Amino acid sequence: MQKEKLIKPPKKSIGPVSNLEIHVHPDWWKRIFNPLYLKTDADVISDPNITRNEINLFSEFLKLTPDDKILDLCCGQGRHVIELAKRGFQVIGLDRSRFLIQKAKALSKKENLNIKFKEGDARKIPFQFDSYEVVTILGNSFGYFETIHDDLIVLKEVFRILKPSGRILIQIADGQFLKKNYQARSWEWMDKKHFVCRERSLSSDEQRLISREVISNTDKGVIADQFYAERLYTKDEIKDLMTKAGFKDIQYHGELSPNSQRNQDLGMMEQCIIISGKAQKDWAPIKRKPKQDIKEILVVLGDPNLPDKIKPMSIFDEDDQYTVDQLKTALRSLTDYKFTYLMDHHNFIQDLKKYSGKVQLVFNLCDEGYNNDPRKELHVPALLEILDMPFTGSSTQCLAYCYDKSLVRGIAKEMNIPVPEAFFINPDDTTFDLPFDFPVIVKPNFGDSSFGITQNSVAHNLDQLIVAISKIRDTLGYDKPVLVEEFLPDKDISVGIVGNPPGSYVILPIIEEDYSSLPEGYPRICGYEAKWLADSPYGKITSIPVQLPERTKTLIEECCIKLFERLECRDYARFDWRMDSAGNPKLLEVNPNPGWCWDGHLAKMAAIGGVTYRDLLRDIIQSAEQRIEFQKLSNPNSTAGSNGSS
Repeated sequence: MQKEKLIKPPKKSIGPVSNLEIHVHPDWWKRIFNPLYLKTDADVISDPNITRNEINLFSEFLKLTPDDKILDLCCGQGRHVIELAKRGFQVIGLDRSRFLIQKAKALSKKENLNIKFKEGDARKIPFQFDSYEVVTILGNSFGYFETIHDDLIVLKEVFRILKPSGRILIQIADGQFLKKNYQARSWEWMDKKHFVCRERSLSSDEQRLISREVISNTDKGVIADQFYAERLYTKDEIKDLMTKAGFKDIQYHGELSPNSQRNQDLGMMEQCIIISGKAQKDWAPIKRKPKQDIKEILVVLGDPNLPDKIKPMSIFDEDDQYTVDQLKTALRSLTDYKFTYLMDHHNFIQDLKKYSGKVQLVFNLCDEGYNNDPRKELHVPALLEILDMPFTGSSTQCLAYCYDKSLVRGIAKEMNIPVPEAFFINPDDTTFDLPFDFPVIVKPNFGDSSFGITQNSVAHNLDQLIVAISKIRDTLGYDKPVLVEEFLPDKDISVGIVGNPPGSYVILPIIEEDYSSLPEGYPRICGYEAKWLADSPYGKITSIPVQLPERTKTLIEECCIKLFERLECRDYARFDWRMDSAGNPKLLEVNPNPGWCWDGHLAKMAAIGGVTYRDLLRDIIQSAEQRIEFQKLSNPNSTAGSNGSS
């Protein structure tokens, strides 16, 4: 590789100038980032405590996770990259300056960190589409180019390389503040032999701050006289530019100052603004080699544009969008399939008809129900059955069985499968008898996603029971039968099955809920708060592998297999159990269309067994394919194989 020529600074000053702007070279940023820069400007933020405090803030704003792949664009000498890497994040640094990249590599080596630093122009980022979860532009490294158009190109490049729902965070000089508060002249000592004098003025259009630095050595005199210009964006202007680049959900996080203890000219870093946004976009098309055996799959989901009364605020929020993006990320890597997504329920029936006969399989993940109505969860497979479209998951009949908790209890008791004591309260019942002792738990008999089950659902006396029933009736407007069960105090267990008994199936590792983080006095239940309210005490509940006597584990697994077959579950299902004070397991409910999300119970069980989220989804699809193929062989007159049991 040919070495970049170092541009030597002039040895003498050009003297007083009346117009700083005319002396700024269009590509000044190619010249200024050298060893002198680290002494004149970068020293403002050289305190490691400043970097640590900034990363604390930025991590919180971005909600960083260890799985996030991060690009620090215009990374300079790598101070933010190194701090992120120290904290275990996957991070790469990119900068135009060869000197700063070499400096960053040396610093990371000194810290025994294996970090990748790369040279490159921010207007043409050398990475593929959809490569990163997070891109940061920190330390006022934005706005160097002569035109706004070039800045827009940078943001569009960031948008291109971010994955769907990827995040950008920018730390940029507060233009509105600096226009009024910049120092026209200053000087300071850099060390015992060097000092710098600065002049500043606004550009003729008042959109850039022009700076001149004259650096002197006490023995040699002037050793550098350099000019540069940085664009002054207000928070509204940078927000508008980000919007033009395609970003949405743009959030302003406030101002930030280095709080340096030294009495020095902070320059462009005196006050910065922090702003973030999301790349709400679709995945870039994958260029595939022509293959005759790629299967077309239609993925059916809930409608994010319709209300959903099960969710907080009755809307699809950013967490729901992230969950869908994680699904698309996982499915995208299954190269034997091509996935199309159907989420618009306004034209749902017409679109299904359009795809009928054109896709090999429907991946039914619409656990919200048709039009996001949970009572119409079974309507989606009903439509697929009517249209003879083969689909993953259980049939209409199975969903109808399992939506009724009392009905499942009755079937289980008929099969000698243990269930908690319980009784039924109909909407018109004004009195009732309690046939067993407290504590009890009150549940809507119809529903899933823990609808109506909160910490207030557990009652230890008659007054609390009446309040719990009233909350379901009056607060939620639930006018269907209520189920009152004995509350079982021991292990809260979930069992997952993927495949189709009796021939080909896998029982995933059994998990239990770890309630050790709950404060004293909170009922040990995994209800609505745990699933939907991350900020509540229940949001800290985790799932862990359960420890059971072999005899108990065998009993639970055998009962789950029997119920899977009896209720006509297909391809995958989840079974929830709870143990009484004597360690006896009792069935709570069966979910034949369990949550498919990346952090749901099924995915947690799979992960414990060493199965990735991607492979879990693949296994469900392949289970459906095998079931449908077996049915076709068994019943040659079957058209699509969508209605048969496993």
